Amino acid sequence: MNDVKRLIVGISGASCANLAVMLLSSMRQMPGWETHLVLSDGARRTIEHETPLTGAQVEAMATASYATDDVGATIASGTFVTAGMVVVPCSMKTLAGIAHGYSDNLLLRAADVVLKERRKLVLAVRETPLNLIHLNNMVTLASMGVVVMPPVLTFYNHPQTLEDVQRHIVGKLLHEFGVELPGFKRWNGQKC
Repeated sequence: MNDVKRLIVGISGASCANLAVMLLSSMRQMPGWETHLVLSDGARRTIEHETPLTGAQVEAMATASYATDDVGATIASGTFVTAGMVVVPCSMKTLAGIAHGYSDNLLLRAADVVLKERRKLVLAVRETPLNLIHLNNMVTLASMGVVVMPPVLTFYNHPQTLEDVQRHIVGKLLHEFGVELPGFKRWNGQKC
């Protein structure tokens, strides 16, 4: 049996593409881990708008990447063993698709597989303000054990840069899979 752990990373077309870039970059430094990436069409546009990177450059950061229309990819099958999936950022459209089993692309199909196999699914949902449809979709997924983790700012760690803020959010996302991000500051009850 292979000791390599696999994490599926979905990037959808909401703001905060830089969090996905930091997550993928950080995971490249984690021994024993592979990342399997799928970008939505909206994610490609957001990446190019919010970062200096192209979608292809972000795809190159992953161990493997898949076309969003490749519903026959390995990550579309429960027999492809993974630690789970993180969607960062997760748009409300993607959230709705996952919540209602509308698996019309590989990102949604991979999330559906993670749910049916009872693996960990973490969604960095991105929208504000939230309407009742958004909240109900989050409740639906949370009741299934999905971790709904909006990228919320934290100041107890006294961030000095935007990168510090991003590192804290990515550190929390990766913690859900047992990955310790270097430089992640945990609350210790004292001034950091």
